[in-house]
Amino acid sequence: MTRRAFIGAAAATLVRASGKPIRLGGPVFLKSDDPRELAREHRRLGYSAAYCPEAKAEDTARVREIEKAFAAENVIIAEVGAWVNMLDPDAEKRAKNLHYVAERLALAEAVGARCCPDIAGSYNPKVWYGPHPKNLSQEFFDATVENCRRVIDEVKPKRTKFTIEMMGWNLPDSPDSYLKLLHAVDRPAFAVHMDVCNGINSPEKFYHNSEFISECFRKLGPWIASCHAKDLQWIPEMNVHFVEVIPGRGEMDYRTYLSEISRLPVDAPLMLEHLKTAEEYDEGKRYIMKVASGAGLSLA
Repeated sequence: MTRRAFIGAAAATLVRASGKPIRLGGPVFLKSDDPRELAREHRRLGYSAAYCPEAKAEDTARVREIEKAFAAENVIIAEVGAWVNMLDPDAEKRAKNLHYVAERLALAEAVGARCCPDIAGSYNPKVWYGPHPKNLSQEFFDATVENCRRVIDEVKPKRTKFTIEMMGWNLPDSPDSYLKLLHAVDRPAFAVHMDVCNGINSPEKFYHNSEFISECFRKLGPWIASCHAKDLQWIPEMNVHFVEVIPGRGEMDYRTYLSEISRLPVDAPLMLEHLKTAEEYDEGKRYIMKVASGAGLSLA
């Protein structure tokens, strides 16, 4: 092998090892409704992915304005969140919620977002994401398959994906149950929104979260459309109590998480969420950037 060929092969190996640049995003606190100003603010903060600004799919002029403005700054729209209970025990509320999810998926399709995420829901009548004995049942699974197919078949998305997240007490609650759900729904537009913290529901997974993260990506990688960035602490009590904290203040192995994201077949964005202030988001962002840099990974 010539020296030039050796250098080229080494460089190619390095690129494969380090993975593709990661698109990091989060909320912005700029008081503006102008898509151009919002897109520039994302770039100013070092973000290359965004939550979709307020819009409706039928407002085609605004949808085009959002898509054009964010594309000009090389900021992708990561998600159009639905976040309602698709399994509300009240039939009227459930129907209303499913209609809303379809509207949000239609907006994700119109604006070219990577996905429209939700959770499967809950039979809990008081807390839309809360625990219930039937949330791990075959009835829950079958109803979720029906709901996912219904929403996808109504909208028929081509550019975006409909996704749900794992939950510790609702299906899917593991990579294996998510794989089962993917095959049961059997729609190309159904994909995975990866939130590894939501899958941490035992001391074993908490202490071995590196292995759990790798398992999630090994089994679900081909379907992952977008990811969430959070962290977990264990609060000492007389029973297990995990609490979400700013990335860097907990025990989640972000080096493994970022490395796995960088090796996905698509540049799935990583979105900060559930924090309260711009300062908290900045702290989480800086931690993720630091870990990425230390792992030889780059941000888009």
